[in-house]
Formats: sequence, structure tokens, C-alpha cells
Amino acid sequence: MKVFVTGASGFVGSAVVQELQQAGHQVLGLARSDASAQALGAAGAEVLRGDLNDLDSLKRGAAAADGIIHLGYNHDFSQYEAAAATETSAIGAMGSVLAGSNRPLVVTSGFAGFAPGRLATEEDMPAMAVRTSEPAAQALVPQGVRAMVVRLAASVHDAGDHGFVPYLIGLARQKGAAAYIGEGQNRWPAVHRRDAARLFRLALEQGVAGARYHGVGDEGLAFRDLAGVIGQQLQVPVVSKSAEEAADYFGWMARFASLDMAASSALTQQRLGWQPTHVGLLADLEHGDYFAK
Repeated sequence: MKVFVTGASGFVGSAVVQELQQAGHQVLGLARSDASAQALGAAGAEVLRGDLNDLDSLKRGAAAADGIIHLGYNHDFSQYEAAAATETSAIGAMGSVLAGSNRPLVVTSGFAGFAPGRLATEEDMPAMAVRTSEPAAQALVPQGVRAMVVRLAASVHDAGDHGFVPYLIGLARQKGAAAYIGEGQNRWPAVHRRDAARLFRLALEQGVAGARYHGVGDEGLAFRDLAGVIGQQLQVPVVSKSAEEAADYFGWMARFASLDMAASSALTQQRLGWQPTHVGLLADLEHGDYFAK
């Protein structure tokens, strides 16, 4: 199968490209910069220059492919509305090319916005629309697109991670303490990057239209435990912050640091035969390269 991948040179995308190639698929990767194009070419992928705002490039990629994995996203949360509009337009543009073909389109979402206090399952819908990818994908199903969603854990971890956890480590270094909010019992799910990559491939190959799959290895790590490992590794105090103090310590991440996002992947494992096999987040923090300067 020839697979068009957006975000193909990113942290998760590069692992997805490798996973697809090892399974015998060809990859056409979207590259918005010379550096991305060079990385994709070195990885053995075909390169398509363009970006998520260039709908013509997305349509060309979709037309040339047997299936699509959409990983590209602008993670600048100060521009959330613009990012959401771009994502909706991008998914719609690619889906318009796939209409009536039953070709697969796998899009990415997350777990923010679910009801706290319980494990979210694949049957749940978020209480608030945080990522527009889910409704955008669902809208394509009646048009004959095998569109589906992979919800990724808040932390996708492995060497080279530049997401939430490295940001927390940087804060602890800067402020001389690792922090959590309140009692720190709010939970974050996590998944190893290699396990996530395998899930995207299985969804592409086996997934059904309208399905939601969960990329979750650790169902829910207490934020206090995460802060504890960071404090131990950096040899700094681990402290609680009130809701009022959180904004000063965490900055833009204060809202995310307070969320309870525990989630199960039991149905995904049953339906796709997927199982996470790599180390969990805490073990990765204790033995990986997260604290290498």
C-alpha cells in the first residue's frame, strides 16, 4: 500500500514511517521545509513538498495514495483557533479526494475533555471539543471514506521526545522544584512512540470506518508520581501548587497539568490485536535519556 503521511518527519511521524516501511508499505511524506524533505528522503520515503495550509498539496498526496495517516498539527496552543481551522480544512481536503473509494484515512486526536474520575474508553466522546479532527473524520464516513481516529496519550515517550514531559523537566530545572497541582492525583495516560506507530499501521490496515482507537500503554499515571520521578532524577524538591499558584509555575501548561485523562485501550487491543510492548513512561524516565544535558 502507498501511504500518504502528514507530519511524517516529526517525533511520532518518523516512527510511523519506519513502521510502515518495515511492514512493506511505501510512504509519501509531506514536507514543509528543506530539513524535513532531507530527513524523509534519508529515511527512504518519497517526498511531497507542501504544508497543512496548502490544500492543493494535500489533495495531490491523497490522490497518489492508497491510504492516509494524518499526524500533522500546529501545537502552538496560543493559536488554537487557527490550528483547529487548519486541521478541519486539511482533513476535509484529503477526504474529498478519497470520497466513494473506501480508502482509509487515519487522523489523530487526544484525551483532553473527557469526564474525569474514570477510565475513558473507545466508546466515549469528549465532553468538549478539544481537537476538531474527530468530528471532521466522522463527517467523511457517510461520503464513503474509511475514516477513523487514533486518540494518542498525553505523553508519547521515547528518545527525542520534545513534548509535555521534557517541558516539565525544563520547568523543574529552571524553578528548582518539580511540581504538581493540589494532591496531584489527576492521571495522565502514556504510550511509547514505537507502540503508537504500530497502532497507526494496524488502524490503517484493519480499522473500520468511524472507529476510535486508543494509543494507551500506561492507563493513568498520577501527576504526583510523574513529578516525583522528575524531582528524584534532578535532585530537587517535589512540591504541591495550589490552583492559583499553578499558572505562575506551569505557565501555558497549567490547564493541562490539572487534567485527569486516564484512559483504557482494552477495546483497541481486542479489535486490532494491538498490544503495547515497550517500557512505560516512568521506566523510560528512570533509564532513558530524558535527563541527559
